[in-house]
Amino acid sequence: MIDLNAYLGPYAFRRLRDNTAAALLRRMDKAGIEQALVSSAAAITYRNAQAANEDLAAEIRPHAARLLGAAVLNPAYAGWREDLAVCQEKFGMRAVRLYPKWHAYKLTDPACIELVQQAAARGMLITIPLRVEDRRQQSWLVDIPDVPADEIAGLIRAVPKAKFALLNGAGYTGSILGKANNGLPANYAVDICLLRAELDNEIGALLDNLGPARVVFGTGMPFHYPEAAILKMDFLDRDEATKRRIRTENARALLNP
Repeated sequence: MIDLNAYLGPYAFRRLRDNTAAALLRRMDKAGIEQALVSSAAAITYRNAQAANEDLAAEIRPHAARLLGAAVLNPAYAGWREDLAVCQEKFGMRAVRLYPKWHAYKLTDPACIELVQQAAARGMLITIPLRVEDRRQQSWLVDIPDVPADEIAGLIRAVPKAKFALLNGAGYTGSILGKANNGLPANYAVDICLLRAELDNEIGALLDNLGPARVVFGTGMPFHYPEAAILKMDFLDRDEATKRRIRTENARALLNP
């Protein structure tokens, strides 16, 4: 299994367990996860996210075969072009992670579109967590909404040659992002972290609407326990070939330039 939705380091508003490389790898071994795309949880609230990217790079360097880096970059922050180059060329990071609501910009802002274009030209995957935590569980110090579907759709249209993975989202089938024949480029996939495989079975609906290449495995660990995502795959009423694509093959295709 390849997990496209994982994190290391401290988070400003709660203690995270298994948030070091060694502890995360133990958790991955227990769950049977081969590789994980990880970004810094600290970078979500750092004014200068590059400092957290540097810490992440040092943490995962001894485990490069299993922990793949995702750089948190803020297009509204001066110096992001240099930071992007360092993260990809020096640190070998495979993806970019964007937090528009936390960092106070829109995905459709010209600077964000430029960042995504430059990252895509470097062969990097663009990952967008729609939320970090449920809004009802946030600290009283912040009130951060989920990233809206129309804003994501605008960026997807603006950079059709980029590859996107949408993380920590739900309710896609009620928005343009999860509808069949929605007129959007087929350049994005969604992870299963907050989706359901029972009751309304949103995972199954997205497989029908978007196709089996557009759903990927993601746990959200250590914000979430990985066993929940694994159970969803067990409950999912699809053939083993489709499950294999979700667990491994789709992520591998997204991460390869």
